[in-house]
Amino acid sequence: MARVVVDVMLKPEILDPQGQAVQRALPRLGFEGVSDVRQGKRFELEVDGPVDEAALARIHELAESFLANTVIEDFTVKVEEEKAGAGK
Repeated sequence: MARVVVDVMLKPEILDPQGQAVQRALPRLGFEGVSDVRQGKRFELEVDGPVDEAALARIHELAESFLANTVIEDFTVKVEEEKAGAGK
């Protein structure tokens, strides 16, 4: 068993009003020196069995068709941890 993380972010050229709102609020909250904030989504998938090329291909397909709107968002997929006893 493993945890696979899919991070979804707006493409750099897409306006991020939520990130801008957070960035504007930071100085009022005492946090100086942050010049930009981008907000995204993180999906943590617990995957049964090994995360091989076929499993990663299916996860990429899931991310591209369901988790991200690829017109305005980019995504990354990474295996975060393999859990002990995987494959048993």
